[in-house]
Amino acid sequence: MKNIISLFTLVVLASIIVSVSAYGQKDTPVPAVFVINNVAIVDVESGTLRENCSVIVSGDTIQQITNRLNTSMPGTSTKIIDGRGLFLVPGLFDAHVHYIDPPTFGPMMIANGVIFVRDMGNSTNEVIALRNKLKNKEILGPEMIVTGSILDGNPPQIPHISIPCGTPEEGRKAVRKQVEAGVDQIKVYSGLKKDVFLAIADEAGKLGVKPVGHIPESIYIEDAANAGLKSSEHPFGFGKIIAKLLGEPVHLTTQGMGTDVPYFLRLNEVNREEFRTTLKRIGATGMHVCPTLVVFKHGAHLKEIFSGNYTKLEYVSPMIKGMWKALWGNQPENEIVGKLVPPLENIVKELDLSGIPLMIGTDLLSPGVIPGYSVHEEMVLWQDAGISPAEILRSATIVPAKFMGVNNRLGTVDRGKTASFILLRSNPLVDIKNIDQIEGVFLRGRYFSRTDLDLLLQDVKKACQTL
Repeated sequence: MKNIISLFTLVVLASIIVSVSAYGQKDTPVPAVFVINNVAIVDVESGTLRENCSVIVSGDTIQQITNRLNTSMPGTSTKIIDGRGLFLVPGLFDAHVHYIDPPTFGPMMIANGVIFVRDMGNSTNEVIALRNKLKNKEILGPEMIVTGSILDGNPPQIPHISIPCGTPEEGRKAVRKQVEAGVDQIKVYSGLKKDVFLAIADEAGKLGVKPVGHIPESIYIEDAANAGLKSSEHPFGFGKIIAKLLGEPVHLTTQGMGTDVPYFLRLNEVNREEFRTTLKRIGATGMHVCPTLVVFKHGAHLKEIFSGNYTKLEYVSPMIKGMWKALWGNQPENEIVGKLVPPLENIVKELDLSGIPLMIGTDLLSPGVIPGYSVHEEMVLWQDAGISPAEILRSATIVPAKFMGVNNRLGTVDRGKTASFILLRSNPLVDIKNIDQIEGVFLRGRYFSRTDLDLLLQDVKKACQTL
Protein backbone atom coordinates (compact mmCIF):
# COMPACT_ATOMS: atom_id res chain seq x y z
CA MET A 1 0.00 0.00 0.00
CA LYS A 2 1.08 3.53 -0.65
CA ASN A 3 -0.60 6.85 0.22
CA ILE A 4 -4.19 6.52 1.43
CA ILE A 5 -6.15 9.65 0.69
CA SER A 6 -8.21 11.16 3.49
CA LEU A 7 -11.25 11.53 1.24
CA PHE A 8 -11.40 7.78 0.87
CA THR A 9 -11.01 7.37 4.63
CA LEU A 10 -14.11 9.49 5.15
CA VAL A 11 -16.04 7.50 2.55
CA VAL A 12 -14.98 4.28 4.25
CA LEU A 13 -16.20 5.43 7.64
CA ALA A 14 -19.50 6.54 6.15
CA SER A 15 -19.95 3.15 4.51
CA ILE A 16 -19.38 1.41 7.84
CA ILE A 17 -21.99 3.57 9.54
CA VAL A 18 -24.79 3.64 6.97
CA SER A 19 -24.37 0.68 4.64
CA VAL A 20 -23.32 -2.34 6.63
CA SER A 21 -26.69 -3.00 8.28
CA ALA A 22 -28.03 -4.44 5.03
CA TYR A 23 -25.81 -7.46 5.58
CA GLY A 24 -26.37 -7.80 9.33
CA GLN A 25 -27.81 -10.63 11.32
CA LYS A 26 -31.34 -11.66 10.39
CA ASP A 27 -34.12 -11.85 12.97
CA THR A 28 -35.59 -14.99 11.42
CA PRO A 29 -35.84 -18.07 13.69
CA VAL A 30 -32.96 -20.53 13.47
CA PRO A 31 -32.74 -24.10 14.69
CA ALA A 32 -31.35 -24.54 18.19
CA VAL A 33 -29.30 -27.55 17.08
CA PHE A 34 -27.68 -28.68 13.83
CA VAL A 35 -26.69 -32.28 13.23
CA ILE A 36 -24.36 -33.10 10.34
CA ASN A 37 -24.42 -36.85 9.73
CA ASN A 38 -21.98 -39.09 7.87
CA VAL A 39 -19.47 -36.33 7.19
CA ALA A 40 -15.69 -36.72 6.76
CA ILE A 41 -13.80 -34.34 9.06
CA VAL A 42 -10.46 -33.08 7.79
CA ASP A 43 -8.00 -33.24 10.68
CA VAL A 44 -5.66 -30.43 9.66
CA GLU A 45 -3.07 -31.24 12.30
CA SER A 46 -2.52 -34.83 11.16
CA GLY A 47 -3.50 -34.29 7.53
CA THR A 48 -5.95 -37.19 7.65
CA LEU A 49 -9.70 -37.80 7.46
CA ARG A 50 -12.04 -38.83 10.28
CA GLU A 51 -14.74 -40.64 8.33
CA ASN A 52 -18.45 -41.17 9.00
CA CYS A 53 -18.75 -38.63 11.78
CA SER A 54 -21.82 -36.96 13.21
CA VAL A 55 -21.18 -33.39 14.32
CA ILE A 56 -23.67 -31.76 16.67
CA VAL A 57 -23.74 -27.96 16.86
CA SER A 58 -25.69 -26.20 19.59
CA GLY A 59 -25.68 -22.43 19.68
CA ASP A 60 -22.24 -21.35 18.51
CA THR A 61 -20.41 -24.43 19.79
CA ILE A 62 -19.54 -27.91 18.56
CA GLN A 63 -21.20 -29.89 21.34
CA GLN A 64 -20.35 -33.40 20.22
CA ILE A 65 -18.59 -35.45 17.54
CA THR A 66 -19.55 -39.11 17.36
CA ASN A 67 -19.66 -42.04 14.97
CA ARG A 68 -23.32 -42.65 15.75
CA LEU A 69 -26.08 -41.46 13.45
CA ASN A 70 -28.18 -38.73 15.07
CA THR A 71 -31.67 -37.72 13.96
CA SER A 72 -32.75 -35.24 16.63
CA MET A 73 -32.00 -33.80 20.03
CA PRO A 74 -34.91 -34.15 22.48
CA GLY A 75 -36.60 -30.89 23.39
CA THR A 76 -34.88 -28.85 20.71
CA SER A 77 -35.49 -27.58 17.20
CA THR A 78 -33.07 -29.63 15.14
CA LYS A 79 -31.91 -29.31 11.54
CA ILE A 80 -30.37 -32.44 10.03
CA ILE A 81 -27.72 -31.98 7.33
CA ASP A 82 -26.80 -34.99 5.22
CA GLY A 83 -23.01 -35.01 5.16
CA ARG A 84 -22.55 -37.98 2.86
CA GLY A 85 -19.88 -37.15 0.31
CA LEU A 86 -18.98 -33.92 2.13
CA PHE A 87 -15.75 -32.88 3.84
CA LEU A 88 -15.79 -30.68 6.93
CA VAL A 89 -12.78 -28.36 7.36
CA PRO A 90 -12.07 -25.57 9.85
CA GLY A 91 -12.96 -22.08 8.69
CA LEU A 92 -10.15 -20.24 6.90
CA PHE A 93 -8.02 -17.32 8.09
CA ASP A 94 -6.76 -14.39 6.04
CA ALA A 95 -3.76 -13.21 8.03
CA HIS A 96 -3.24 -9.95 6.12
CA VAL A 97 -6.10 -7.64 5.14
CA HIS A 98 -7.00 -3.97 5.09
CA TYR A 99 -10.70 -4.23 5.84
CA ILE A 100 -11.87 -1.04 4.17
CA ASP A 101 -15.29 -1.96 2.75
CA PRO A 102 -17.29 -4.03 5.29
CA PRO A 103 -20.57 -4.12 3.29
CA THR A 104 -18.88 -6.08 0.49
CA PHE A 105 -15.91 -7.63 2.26
CA GLY A 106 -17.97 -9.37 4.95
CA PRO A 107 -20.38 -11.33 2.73
CA MET A 108 -17.57 -12.21 0.31
CA MET A 109 -15.43 -13.58 3.12
CA ILE A 110 -18.24 -15.75 4.46
CA ALA A 111 -19.21 -16.98 0.98
CA ASN A 112 -15.65 -18.25 0.60
CA GLY A 113 -15.32 -19.81 4.03
CA VAL A 114 -13.09 -17.14 5.61
CA ILE A 115 -14.12 -16.79 9.25
CA PHE A 116 -11.21 -14.82 10.75
CA VAL A 117 -8.97 -11.99 9.53
CA ARG A 118 -6.10 -9.88 10.80
CA ASP A 119 -6.34 -6.22 9.79
CA MET A 120 -2.79 -5.04 9.15
CA GLY A 121 -3.16 -1.28 8.95
CA ASN A 122 -6.05 1.08 9.46
CA SER A 123 -7.02 4.07 11.58
CA THR A 124 -6.77 2.73 15.12
CA ASN A 125 -10.03 3.93 16.63
CA GLU A 126 -12.13 3.11 13.57
CA VAL A 127 -10.76 -0.40 13.08
CA ILE A 128 -11.12 -1.23 16.78
CA ALA A 129 -14.77 -0.15 16.53
CA LEU A 130 -15.16 -2.36 13.46
CA ARG A 131 -13.49 -5.29 15.23
CA ASN A 132 -15.96 -4.94 18.08
CA LYS A 133 -18.96 -4.75 15.74
CA LEU A 134 -17.87 -7.98 14.08
CA LYS A 135 -17.26 -9.62 17.45
CA ASN A 136 -20.71 -8.61 18.70
CA LYS A 137 -22.39 -9.80 15.47
CA GLU A 138 -23.70 -6.32 14.74
CA ILE A 139 -22.53 -6.73 11.15
CA LEU A 140 -21.92 -9.78 9.00
CA GLY A 141 -18.34 -10.78 8.53
CA PRO A 142 -15.39 -12.72 9.94
CA GLU A 143 -13.95 -12.25 13.37
CA MET A 144 -10.97 -9.92 13.46
CA ILE A 145 -7.86 -8.86 15.30
CA VAL A 146 -6.18 -5.54 14.48
CA THR A 147 -2.88 -3.68 14.52
CA GLY A 148 -4.43 -0.25 14.11
CA SER A 149 -2.16 2.48 12.81
CA ILE A 150 1.23 1.56 11.36
CA LEU A 151 4.46 2.55 13.12
CA ASP A 152 6.75 3.95 10.42
CA GLY A 153 9.67 6.28 10.04
CA ASN A 154 9.38 10.04 9.89
CA PRO A 155 7.97 10.99 7.42
CA PRO A 156 5.80 7.86 7.06
CA GLN A 157 4.89 6.37 3.70
CA ILE A 158 1.15 6.24 4.47
CA PRO A 159 0.56 9.35 6.60
CA HIS A 160 -3.17 8.95 7.22
CA ILE A 161 -2.89 5.58 8.95
CA SER A 162 0.61 5.85 10.41
CA ILE A 163 2.32 7.07 13.56
CA PRO A 164 5.70 8.61 12.62
CA CYS A 165 8.54 7.40 14.81
CA GLY A 166 11.84 9.19 14.27
CA THR A 167 13.56 8.25 17.53
CA PRO A 168 13.61 5.20 19.81
CA GLU A 169 11.61 7.04 22.48
CA GLU A 170 8.98 8.05 19.94
CA GLY A 171 8.77 4.39 18.96
CA ARG A 172 8.29 3.23 22.54
CA LYS A 173 5.69 5.93 23.14
CA ALA A 174 3.78 4.87 20.02
CA VAL A 175 3.73 1.25 21.20
CA ARG A 176 2.32 2.29 24.57
CA LYS A 177 -0.28 4.48 22.88
CA GLN A 178 -1.43 1.66 20.63
CA VAL A 179 -1.61 -0.88 23.44
CA GLU A 180 -3.62 1.54 25.58
CA ALA A 181 -6.02 2.04 22.66
CA GLY A 182 -6.64 -1.71 22.57
CA VAL A 183 -4.85 -3.06 19.48
CA ASP A 184 -4.03 -6.76 19.35
CA GLN A 185 -0.62 -6.50 17.67
CA ILE A 186 1.84 -3.74 16.70
CA LYS A 187 2.65 -3.24 13.01
CA VAL A 188 6.05 -1.93 11.98
CA TYR A 189 6.82 -0.61 8.52
CA SER A 190 9.59 -0.28 5.97
CA GLY A 191 10.84 3.23 6.79
CA LEU A 192 11.87 2.69 10.41
CA LYS A 193 15.50 3.25 11.34
CA LYS A 194 17.19 0.26 12.94
CA ASP A 195 17.47 1.70 16.44
CA VAL A 196 13.83 2.82 16.35
CA PHE A 197 12.66 -0.62 15.19
CA LEU A 198 14.67 -2.31 17.94
CA ALA A 199 13.10 -0.03 20.55
CA ILE A 200 9.60 -0.77 19.23
CA ALA A 201 10.19 -4.53 19.25
CA ASP A 202 11.60 -4.33 22.77
CA GLU A 203 8.72 -2.23 24.11
CA ALA A 204 6.12 -4.46 22.50
CA GLY A 205 7.79 -7.50 24.03
CA LYS A 206 7.74 -5.92 27.46
CA LEU A 207 4.00 -5.23 27.11
CA GLY A 208 3.24 -8.71 25.83
CA VAL A 209 2.09 -7.60 22.37
CA LYS A 210 3.49 -9.13 19.20
CA PRO A 211 5.37 -6.80 16.83
CA VAL A 212 4.54 -7.75 13.23
CA GLY A 213 4.83 -6.23 9.77
CA HIS A 214 7.38 -5.24 7.18
CA ILE A 215 11.08 -5.82 7.56
CA PRO A 216 12.46 -2.26 7.77
CA GLU A 217 14.85 -1.51 4.94
CA SER A 218 17.44 -0.54 7.57
CA ILE A 219 17.88 -4.03 9.02
CA TYR A 220 18.60 -7.57 7.93
CA ILE A 221 15.69 -9.96 8.33
CA GLU A 222 17.84 -12.23 10.53
CA ASP A 223 18.42 -9.35 12.95
CA ALA A 224 14.72 -8.39 12.92
CA ALA A 225 13.77 -11.97 13.78
CA ASN A 226 16.35 -12.12 16.59
CA ALA A 227 14.99 -8.82 17.93
CA GLY A 228 11.54 -10.36 18.31
CA LEU A 229 9.60 -9.60 15.13
CA LYS A 230 6.90 -12.24 15.27
CA SER A 231 5.59 -12.18 11.71
CA SER A 232 7.11 -10.84 8.52
CA GLU A 233 4.69 -9.66 5.84
CA HIS A 234 5.33 -10.26 2.14
CA PRO A 235 8.68 -11.70 1.04
CA PHE A 236 10.56 -8.49 1.88
CA GLY A 237 13.94 -9.04 3.50
CA PHE A 238 14.75 -12.42 1.99
CA GLY A 239 16.21 -10.77 -1.10
CA LYS A 240 18.95 -9.28 1.07
CA ILE A 241 19.95 -12.81 2.08
CA ILE A 242 20.36 -13.67 -1.59
CA ALA A 243 22.34 -10.48 -2.19
CA LYS A 244 24.75 -11.29 0.63
CA LEU A 245 25.27 -14.84 -0.63
CA LEU A 246 26.00 -13.41 -4.08
CA GLY A 247 28.56 -11.02 -2.61
CA GLU A 248 26.50 -8.03 -3.74
CA PRO A 249 26.51 -4.76 -1.75
CA VAL A 250 23.51 -4.40 0.54
CA HIS A 251 22.29 -0.91 1.35
CA LEU A 252 20.61 -0.74 4.76
CA THR A 253 18.86 2.56 4.16
CA THR A 254 15.23 3.62 4.17
CA GLN A 255 14.61 3.81 0.43
CA GLY A 256 10.94 2.85 0.39
CA MET A 257 9.97 -0.82 0.53
CA GLY A 258 10.91 -4.04 -1.16
CA THR A 259 14.18 -2.76 -2.59
CA ASP A 260 15.55 -6.30 -2.40
CA VAL A 261 12.80 -7.79 -4.57
CA PRO A 262 14.91 -7.95 -7.81
CA TYR A 263 17.25 -10.41 -6.08
CA PHE A 264 14.48 -13.02 -6.03
CA LEU A 265 15.13 -13.45 -9.75
CA ARG A 266 18.66 -14.60 -8.86
CA LEU A 267 17.76 -17.30 -6.34
CA ASN A 268 19.12 -20.02 -8.62
CA GLU A 269 22.56 -18.42 -8.51
CA VAL A 270 23.08 -18.98 -4.79
CA ASN A 271 24.18 -22.07 -2.89
CA ARG A 272 20.86 -23.51 -1.67
CA GLU A 273 22.37 -25.14 1.40
CA GLU A 274 23.82 -21.82 2.56
CA PHE A 275 20.46 -20.17 1.89
CA ARG A 276 18.62 -22.85 3.86
CA THR A 277 21.05 -22.56 6.76
CA THR A 278 20.14 -18.89 7.11
CA LEU A 279 16.43 -19.67 6.84
CA LYS A 280 16.70 -22.32 9.55
CA ARG A 281 18.30 -19.78 11.88
CA ILE A 282 15.35 -17.46 11.25
CA GLY A 283 12.90 -20.32 11.81
CA ALA A 284 14.54 -21.07 15.15
CA THR A 285 13.44 -17.65 16.42
CA GLY A 286 9.77 -18.58 15.90
CA MET A 287 9.12 -15.79 13.42
CA HIS A 288 6.22 -16.52 11.06
CA VAL A 289 5.97 -15.36 7.44
CA CYS A 290 2.86 -14.26 5.54
CA PRO A 291 4.09 -14.20 1.90
CA THR A 292 0.99 -12.78 0.07
CA LEU A 293 2.05 -14.17 -3.31
CA VAL A 294 -1.36 -13.29 -4.75
CA VAL A 295 -0.44 -9.60 -4.64
CA PHE A 296 2.41 -10.21 -7.08
CA LYS A 297 0.23 -12.42 -9.27
CA HIS A 298 -2.28 -9.60 -9.79
CA GLY A 299 0.32 -6.84 -9.68
CA ALA A 300 1.50 -7.96 -13.10
CA HIS A 301 -1.94 -7.16 -14.56
CA LEU A 302 -2.64 -3.58 -13.51
CA LYS A 303 -3.49 -2.52 -17.06
CA GLU A 304 -6.25 -5.15 -17.35
CA ILE A 305 -7.52 -4.39 -13.86
CA PHE A 306 -7.87 -0.67 -14.55
CA SER A 307 -9.45 -1.32 -17.93
CA GLY A 308 -12.16 -3.37 -16.19
CA ASN A 309 -11.27 -6.49 -18.17
CA TYR A 310 -10.26 -8.72 -15.28
CA THR A 311 -11.63 -11.59 -13.26
CA LYS A 312 -14.15 -11.10 -10.42
CA LEU A 313 -14.33 -7.30 -10.74
CA GLU A 314 -18.11 -7.54 -10.49
CA TYR A 315 -17.58 -8.13 -6.75
CA VAL A 316 -15.53 -4.94 -6.28
CA SER A 317 -17.30 -1.76 -5.22
CA PRO A 318 -16.77 1.53 -7.06
CA MET A 319 -15.13 2.87 -3.90
CA ILE A 320 -12.47 0.15 -3.89
CA LYS A 321 -11.91 0.52 -7.64
CA GLY A 322 -11.47 4.24 -7.05
CA MET A 323 -8.88 3.57 -4.35
CA TRP A 324 -7.01 1.19 -6.65
CA LYS A 325 -6.94 3.84 -9.35
CA ALA A 326 -5.86 6.61 -6.99
CA LEU A 327 -3.13 4.60 -5.30
CA TRP A 328 -1.78 2.51 -8.16
CA GLY A 329 -3.19 4.03 -11.35
CA ASN A 330 -0.11 6.15 -12.08
CA GLN A 331 2.36 3.40 -11.23
CA PRO A 332 4.65 2.75 -14.21
CA GLU A 333 4.74 -0.74 -15.65
CA ASN A 334 7.47 -2.82 -14.08
CA GLU A 335 8.62 -5.79 -16.13
CA ILE A 336 10.14 -7.42 -13.05
CA VAL A 337 6.71 -7.87 -11.42
CA GLY A 338 5.54 -10.15 -14.20
CA LYS A 339 8.52 -12.43 -13.61
CA LEU A 340 8.30 -12.64 -9.83
CA VAL A 341 5.70 -15.32 -9.12
CA PRO A 342 7.81 -18.41 -10.04
CA PRO A 343 10.87 -17.37 -7.97
CA LEU A 344 8.61 -16.28 -5.11
CA GLU A 345 6.96 -19.70 -5.18
CA ASN A 346 10.44 -21.16 -4.86
CA ILE A 347 11.13 -18.90 -1.89
CA VAL A 348 7.93 -20.03 -0.16
CA LYS A 349 8.86 -23.65 -0.77
CA GLU A 350 12.29 -23.01 0.77
CA LEU A 351 10.68 -21.33 3.79
CA ASP A 352 8.44 -24.34 4.25
CA LEU A 353 11.35 -26.80 3.95
CA SER A 354 13.33 -24.76 6.48
CA GLY A 355 10.62 -24.98 9.11
CA ILE A 356 9.53 -21.33 9.12
CA PRO A 357 5.83 -21.23 10.06
CA LEU A 358 3.77 -19.82 7.18
CA MET A 359 0.38 -18.11 7.21
CA ILE A 360 -2.06 -17.59 4.35
CA GLY A 361 -2.73 -13.90 3.73
CA THR A 362 -3.71 -11.76 0.74
CA ASP A 363 -3.02 -8.06 1.49
CA LEU A 364 -6.66 -7.40 0.67
CA LEU A 365 -7.04 -3.87 -0.78
CA SER A 366 -4.28 -4.43 -3.34
CA PRO A 367 -5.49 -4.28 -6.97
CA GLY A 368 -7.09 -7.50 -8.18
CA VAL A 369 -7.25 -9.07 -4.72
CA ILE A 370 -10.85 -10.17 -4.09
CA PRO A 371 -12.17 -10.86 -0.56
CA GLY A 372 -12.26 -14.58 0.13
CA TYR A 373 -11.59 -15.70 -3.42
CA SER A 374 -7.98 -14.60 -3.19
CA VAL A 375 -7.46 -16.71 -0.07
CA HIS A 376 -8.19 -19.69 -2.32
CA GLU A 377 -5.86 -18.26 -4.98
CA GLU A 378 -3.04 -17.92 -2.46
CA MET A 379 -3.51 -21.53 -1.41
CA VAL A 380 -3.32 -22.71 -5.03
CA LEU A 381 -0.13 -20.70 -5.60
CA TRP A 382 1.45 -22.53 -2.68
CA GLN A 383 0.38 -25.88 -4.09
CA ASP A 384 1.93 -24.86 -7.42
CA ALA A 385 5.12 -24.20 -5.44
CA GLY A 386 5.15 -27.82 -4.30
CA ILE A 387 3.71 -27.47 -0.79
CA SER A 388 1.33 -30.25 0.20
CA PRO A 389 -2.42 -29.58 0.58
CA ALA A 390 -2.26 -30.66 4.23
CA GLU A 391 0.50 -28.14 4.98
CA ILE A 392 -1.40 -25.41 3.14
CA LEU A 393 -4.55 -26.15 5.12
CA ARG A 394 -2.59 -25.86 8.36
CA SER A 395 -1.27 -22.47 7.23
CA ALA A 396 -4.85 -21.31 6.64
CA THR A 397 -6.28 -22.67 9.89
CA ILE A 398 -4.40 -23.91 12.94
CA VAL A 399 -1.12 -22.02 12.37
CA PRO A 400 -2.75 -18.54 12.25
CA ALA A 401 -5.21 -19.57 14.97
CA LYS A 402 -2.30 -20.28 17.30
CA PHE A 403 -0.46 -17.14 16.23
CA MET A 404 -3.51 -14.98 16.92
CA GLY A 405 -4.26 -16.62 20.24
CA VAL A 406 -7.62 -18.16 19.32
CA ASN A 407 -6.65 -21.81 18.85
CA ASN A 408 -8.57 -22.70 22.03
CA ARG A 409 -11.76 -22.31 19.96
CA LEU A 410 -10.76 -22.08 16.27
CA GLY A 411 -8.35 -23.71 13.83
CA THR A 412 -9.49 -27.32 14.19
CA VAL A 413 -12.82 -29.17 14.32
CA ASP A 414 -13.15 -30.54 17.85
CA ARG A 415 -15.70 -30.81 20.60
CA GLY A 416 -16.10 -27.58 22.54
CA LYS A 417 -14.71 -25.37 19.78
CA THR A 418 -16.59 -22.59 18.03
CA ALA A 419 -18.79 -23.78 15.18
CA SER A 420 -17.02 -21.88 12.41
CA PHE A 421 -16.26 -24.34 9.62
CA ILE A 422 -16.85 -25.22 5.97
CA LEU A 423 -18.59 -28.12 4.24
CA LEU A 424 -16.87 -29.03 0.96
CA ARG A 425 -18.02 -31.28 -1.87
CA SER A 426 -14.50 -32.53 -2.61
CA ASN A 427 -11.50 -33.53 -0.52
CA PRO A 428 -8.98 -30.66 -0.11
CA LEU A 429 -6.28 -33.10 1.03
CA VAL A 430 -6.23 -34.51 -2.50
CA ASP A 431 -6.11 -31.14 -4.27
CA ILE A 432 -6.18 -27.77 -2.52
CA LYS A 433 -8.22 -26.41 -5.45
CA ASN A 434 -11.15 -28.27 -3.90
CA ILE A 435 -11.25 -25.57 -1.22
CA ASP A 436 -13.64 -23.62 -3.45
CA GLN A 437 -16.16 -26.51 -3.69
CA ILE A 438 -18.20 -25.05 -0.85
CA GLU A 439 -21.56 -26.58 0.01
CA GLY A 440 -22.13 -24.66 3.23
CA VAL A 441 -20.48 -22.47 5.87
CA PHE A 442 -20.98 -22.24 9.62
CA LEU A 443 -20.05 -18.90 11.20
CA ARG A 444 -20.21 -19.07 14.99
CA GLY A 445 -23.16 -21.44 14.78
CA ARG A 446 -25.02 -19.62 12.04
CA TYR A 447 -25.48 -21.85 9.01
CA PHE A 448 -25.24 -20.61 5.43
CA SER A 449 -26.39 -23.17 2.86
CA ARG A 450 -25.15 -23.07 -0.73
CA THR A 451 -28.31 -21.14 -1.59
CA ASP A 452 -27.60 -18.64 1.19
CA LEU A 453 -24.02 -18.17 0.01
CA ASP A 454 -25.14 -17.62 -3.58
CA LEU A 455 -27.57 -14.96 -2.35
CA LEU A 456 -24.74 -13.20 -0.50
CA LEU A 457 -22.69 -13.14 -3.69
CA GLN A 458 -25.64 -11.90 -5.71
CA ASP A 459 -26.32 -9.14 -3.19
CA VAL A 460 -22.70 -7.97 -3.34
CA LYS A 461 -22.75 -8.00 -7.12
CA LYS A 462 -25.97 -5.96 -7.22
CA ALA A 463 -24.64 -3.51 -4.65
CA CYS A 464 -21.44 -3.02 -6.65
CA GLN A 465 -23.47 -2.29 -9.77
CA THR A 466 -25.80 0.22 -8.13
CA LEU A 467 -23.52 2.13 -5.74
